[in-house]
Amino acid sequence: MSVFAHILVNNVLPLTMMIAFGILIQKAFSLDIRTLTKLNFYLFTPAVVFKSLYTTDIALSVISHTLIFFFVFMLAQFLLLELVIWLRGYKGGMIATMRNSVQFYNSANYGIPLNQLAFAGNPYTLSIQVLMMMQSLVPNTYGVYLVNAHRARFRDIWKTIISMPVIYVIPLAFLMRAYDVPIPDFVETPIGYLSDAFLGTALITLGVQLGSMSWKIRKAQAVDVAISSGLRLVAGPLIAWLIVSLMDLPSLMKAALIVSSAVPTGLNCVLLAVEYDNEPEFASQAVFFSTLLSIVTVSVVISLLHIPV
Repeated sequence: MSVFAHILVNNVLPLTMMIAFGILIQKAFSLDIRTLTKLNFYLFTPAVVFKSLYTTDIALSVISHTLIFFFVFMLAQFLLLELVIWLRGYKGGMIATMRNSVQFYNSANYGIPLNQLAFAGNPYTLSIQVLMMMQSLVPNTYGVYLVNAHRARFRDIWKTIISMPVIYVIPLAFLMRAYDVPIPDFVETPIGYLSDAFLGTALITLGVQLGSMSWKIRKAQAVDVAISSGLRLVAGPLIAWLIVSLMDLPSLMKAALIVSSAVPTGLNCVLLAVEYDNEPEFASQAVFFSTLLSIVTVSVVISLLHIPV
């Protein structure tokens, strides 16, 4: 089966079906989107991040190289974004949502299945992808600040940030693994349940949001969605390729880092936009269209890397 067919059948179509279920259930019952976002923020996302980091064996050299790549990659993306924002003349909340739509990508519920597909379940590349999930910390700190910075006091924003469970879950998972701290069964079981529920609830939430918005895209907004998708799906892997080309890394690690940067806009972009009422329609469309376009772009990236599938 071709690379395109593998990704279409085993990754993109299942995700698309879950989003479609959310759209249908929203049309039928008009669900409360804010309740769904709170469940994702405070239960499902912390659980899946903790479980992934706690249960994956990661070498120190892999951690250090991945962290270096991560910070350089985020900085390069930020600088490119600032140039685009200046050229386009974005104002107010649109600045924050455009940043979120490019910088916060789907490293968990799209990146992990994609990694397992592209690298045939290789535990080495999977550990790299799990580390890249640390970017989940960014939308729950910097992302919260961005969507509120233009209309709230810093003290109020800071209170919101420190209430986010994910900022505590990541260091806790690393510390417990480092010191071999066991998780009691009565705690491990519900963490597993919540982690398993993450993918479905997150995608259903996106579908509910898509089902509640207008499907008509204004010409100006269509341009913005196209810019967001281009920066995420094309510029992202290109930036990653430039960075890893300058680093002395094993070829397999280079490939894993490039693939990890090629995934579409993350659901956190929608969750933040809905939770704080900050351009939710643009955020939903950015996620939706970048996910659709990734069928082609991710296939191209994997093909160029000559990764056997």
